[in-house]
This record gives sequence, C-alpha cells and structure tokens, in this order.
Amino acid sequence: MKAATARRLLLAVGLLAALPLAAGAQTRSIVLPPDHPYGDLKVGPGVDVTERACRACHSTDYVVMQPPGDARQWEGVVTKMVKVYGANISAEDAQAIARYLTTHYGK
Repeated sequence: MKAATARRLLLAVGLLAALPLAAGAQTRSIVLPPDHPYGDLKVGPGVDVTERACRACHSTDYVVMQPPGDARQWEGVVTKMVKVYGANISAEDAQAIARYLTTHYGK
C-alpha cells in the first residue's frame, strides 16, 4: 500500500471513530445576568432600534458611559461599529441610532 493511501485510510478511520463523540455533543446555553439599571437607555424616539442593535454585541452600560458627543462623534461611533466590528445595522437604522444618541447622550 502506498504511503499516501495509508494516510488517507488512517484519517478516514480516525474520523469515523470520532463520529460517536460528535453525535453525543449537546447544545449548551448560558444565561447572562440582567444589565445593571445604570445601563438603562433613556426613553425616546429611536431607543428600541438603539437597544436592539447595541445589545447584539455589548451591554448598554457601554453606551451610557461614553462621554457626551455631538452628532459627528456619534455618527463616527455607529460607523465604526458597522465597518470595524461588523455590526449588522442598516443605513436607516444607523441614522436613527446616531440621532437617538446625539439627542440623549450628546453635548
């Protein structure tokens, strides 16, 4: 038997041996503790889309602890979340989020 064929056969046997382990794997879930009330976003137009988009990646504590910024600063933050960190936010939602953050957490 050629060396390459023997290696393929050995690999196939190894993969077959691992199948019972994979079949026995269980899905696990974790439950995170609730956010601290400090992180509650202020009520207002755009809070729902902001909360949904931001909490997909981090707690809202991260939002409320940011220094107050103007519209340009908040637009930059939202753009960074999309372009650098890959946040799944539409252009329309990004504008609504930046408006909300400017209004409630702006200078």
